[in-house]
Formats: sequence, C-alpha cells, structure tokens
Amino acid sequence: MTVQNADVANIFEHIADILAIENANPFRIRAYRNAARTVSSLPKPVSEMVSQHLDLTEYPGIGKDLAGKIEEIVKTGELQLLSKLEKEIPQGLARLVEIPGIGPKKAKYLYKKLNIQSLDDLERAARQGKISTLKGFTEKGESKILKEIDSFKQTDQSKRTKWVDAHEIALSLVKYMRELPDIDQIEVAGSYRRKKVTVGDLDLLVTCSSPQKVMDHFKAFDEIREVRAMGPTKATVVLKSNLQVDIRVVKKESFGAALLYFTGSKAHNIHLRKLAMERGYKINEYGMFKNQSMLASALEEDIYKKLGLSYIGPELREDMGEIEAAQKKQLPKLIETKFLRGDLHAHTDLTDGQNSLEEMAMEAKRLGLEYLAITEHSKRVAVARGLDAKLLERLIKKIDKFNETQNGFLLLKGIEVDILSDGKLDLPDSILQMLDVRVCSVHYNLNLSMEKMTERIIRAMDNPYFNILAHPTGRLINKRPAYAVDLEKVMLAAKARGCFLEINCQPHRMDLEGEHCKMAKEIGVKLAISTDSHSINQLHSLELGVAQARRGWLENSDIINTMDWKTLQGYFKRN
Repeated sequence: MTVQNADVANIFEHIADILAIENANPFRIRAYRNAARTVSSLPKPVSEMVSQHLDLTEYPGIGKDLAGKIEEIVKTGELQLLSKLEKEIPQGLARLVEIPGIGPKKAKYLYKKLNIQSLDDLERAARQGKISTLKGFTEKGESKILKEIDSFKQTDQSKRTKWVDAHEIALSLVKYMRELPDIDQIEVAGSYRRKKVTVGDLDLLVTCSSPQKVMDHFKAFDEIREVRAMGPTKATVVLKSNLQVDIRVVKKESFGAALLYFTGSKAHNIHLRKLAMERGYKINEYGMFKNQSMLASALEEDIYKKLGLSYIGPELREDMGEIEAAQKKQLPKLIETKFLRGDLHAHTDLTDGQNSLEEMAMEAKRLGLEYLAITEHSKRVAVARGLDAKLLERLIKKIDKFNETQNGFLLLKGIEVDILSDGKLDLPDSILQMLDVRVCSVHYNLNLSMEKMTERIIRAMDNPYFNILAHPTGRLINKRPAYAVDLEKVMLAAKARGCFLEINCQPHRMDLEGEHCKMAKEIGVKLAISTDSHSINQLHSLELGVAQARRGWLENSDIINTMDWKTLQGYFKRN
C-alpha cells in the first residue's frame, strides 16, 4: 500500500482536532498541526523517503517521535495513537470543529450538555431551538450555525481532490505503470492536465505493444480499492484515496486525438467539433477525418493546425475565447515560473511559520529568487502570534541587519496586515510607512453581505499604504467557500488606487481562480504570484500559482514579481 503525503497530513490534523476537544496541552496540538503542514509540503512522497531511510527529523516540526509515527503510517496504513484517541470520544465529534464558530471547546460543551455527537445531532438540536438555551449561545448564533451547516454540507457533497494531492497520486501511478516495458506513451488527461484547482478523477491514456499486459499490470496497482469495470483496453477503478481512475489503451496513431478529446474541457471540445463540421471535417477520440480519410490524429498540434488554429495549451481549454484568439494568432504568451524574480508573501517562525528568517532567505536564494518579502501576521491574528507595532519595528531592524550581509539577494520588510471590519488596517500608518510592502487580508468576520465586504476591502484600499490584497476571496478548497465579494468592483478600485491582487499559491487556497485572473487582465490590474509560505518547502509552490495565472491568460507583464525590485519599488510608492 502506497501512503500519500495527504494521508499522513490528514491523520495528524485529525489527531490535533481530537486533542483540542480533549483540552490537551496546546503545544502538543500545535506540534501535530505543524507536522501536518510540513508533510503536506515535503519535496517528495513521504513513502519514498521512508523506504530510502531518509532522516525526517531534518524537516521543521518533525521530531524523533513524529518521525516514528510517520514511519508507522507508511508501513501499516494506520496509526495506533489515532485508533486509541478515537475510542475516547464519539467518532463524529471531531467533525464538528470543521463548522465555523464551533471550536473544540464548544464541541465538547455541546456533547456534555446535549449529547451532540455528530453533524446530524448538531443540526437537529439547532432546528429544535435547544442550542440557544445554553450559556454562551443565542438565537442569532443558533441560526448562524444552521447556515454554516448547510454551507458545509454543500461543500462536502461536491468535494473533489485538490490538484496537488491528485498530482502526487498521478506521479505515483505513472511511475508504477512505466515499470512495464511494453508501454510507449503515457499521459494523464482531463481536468488534471488542464490544472484545475480540483480534480474529479484521473484519465490515464496509454499506447503500448501489449494491451493485455498493461491492463493486468494496472489491475495489480496496490492502491486500488474497487474495480468498477475492466475490459481489454479500458478500465475504471477507485483508489483507496476515493479518487477514480479511468485508463484507456489507444492506438499510437490516435494518441493525439485521444489526448485532445479526454483533456477537454467539454465546452472546448464541442466548439472544436462545430468548427470542424463547418469545414466538412469530423473530430472524435480516434482522429480528425474528411469522409473516411484520416487527416490528423497522432499529435494534438496537427489537429489544431488542420483547423487553422494556433496550438492551444491545456490550461486555456475552457471555451473562454481561446479558439477565437487561436484563429487570429492572438493567443497570449503565457507566464512561466522561471520569469518570477521574487516572492511577496512569506512567514517565519516568529509567528506561525516553521523556519527562521535566515532559513527562508537562504532557500529563496537557492531557488534563484532575487528577493523575498517577510510578511508576518499583524496583531489581530492572535492565534498566529501576530505582531504589534513594537515587535514589527524589531523585525524591520533585524531584516536591515540581515541585508547588510547579502550580495545579490534582498529580504523585503513587509507585513500581512489584517483588514478590520470597518475597513481600517490593523496597524498604524506610522509603522506601515517603514515597510517595503504591505500585504492586506481578511481573516475574520467573513459572513458580511457582498455589499459590506466589498465596501470593507475598498475602504482599506483607500489607505495609501495598501499594496496587495492577499487571498482575495478567502476560500479554503473543500472546507470553506469564498466570502461574498464583488471582485469586479474590487479590481476597478484597485486599478484606480494603484493596488494589486494576489494569486495565492497555498494548495488549500489557490486563490484567485483562472477566470478571475482573466478578469483582472481585462480590467488592467496587475497581480502578484505569492506562495504565502510558512516553511522552506512551501517556497517551491510558485508553480501552482503560475498554473492559475496561465489559466487566466496571464503573461509576464501582468505579474508584478517578474520585475526587479528597483522597478517594483516604484509601483508600491502610491501617489
């Protein structure tokens, strides 16, 4: 059994939730959360690291005890500690903490007072008006809980696999399949290839000399939980991670046509077929035909060329004008990771990060970046030990001292400052003006109406020290929907004030969406691609943000951190 990084991280997060409900030592709880974050951002599969006997304690937040637990999970697929903890509290209780407003203490309180052991129990008690009778709860709060439950259920029912988790599985599966010498070509298509933020399933396309050997080898993959269909050239299975995988063996001469067809999107394919029909052609998964004569099939590029189109990269295939642009030879020259010169959002162990300032700087430098902005949380984010003005001033001096020893690399003095409910920033202008960059974000009071949230953010932009709006919609993939905000109004306000928006590279955020990136480009607002790193490993996730930018048609000139610092500095000095 191949254990994925996400499996280990989920186990550690679950343990942390149970420990929080049991009111365990907060340092112990934090240790498991930090370990989960570290495992999620490891540079290679944890199962591979264990099999190679690599020292996991070299990574932040992983001590000897936790390294042993990781090894236990990888070798057995489970953890005895979790099994023990799950016997101490009702199985569904830990899930309650996923509901906004129901923290560990409230979950335990509700269990003691009303014997609430599950999400269904919580909903039933709220609908019966029982929760508002308890100390610390109100009728308004009870109504809010019901709304949060409805929102949570909708998100939970539509859960898809995060791209970064699907990527780990895809790499593992492709590596396994390539052990078979009969395979010539192999590619993962579908929404995975288009790099959507979440993936419904994996579509595996293969060309080979022996289809039967391929199907037998595929069927023996140790991560398969259920075989739903198995034929001589195609099969459907469900993995232990609950991700569905479809495999198809296709003829070599049809590989390009099959790759085009199964990559999608459906809307893009329909538009292509309509275009082909207008020219007397037919396109399907086997090729492009005129009457019975095959015109193109082995390469995607040949099919686009026969239709009079420039080649359209997978990220653009959403029928958002890419076919019309390809007809006019006006497709954008998409941004590439190698052109990013800096990262404008990162945290250290001074607040909720896992590595020191020096470690973060050295890793950024090793990755070839010219600058890195240290943007610790402001004081409003107490859970992350956010900085007040006095502590921030100390950090400014520390960064200045660090930069004196550098040659060709620069740490930028920054802050991730909270946008308060009234639109004010969480720190005074007197300290904000001492910084190189101010990243501004919403972390609390997320349930405002669209009008009030939009007004709150735009009012914050009126502050001359507002530079970048971080994670602009506040969504957490599969956990929390975006807050209500009129992004078009926000972008127009940003353009008028000389502000920018962020494409956040955190795998659980991936915020903005591709269509919002495209909207920003059309409005004329430049964006920053930032990792929001909390460890040195997360500095490697710039390419995730680049994928979002490419889905939004963005070019180098649309991204501010393709600029050198001297040029970018001028953009941050608002009039």
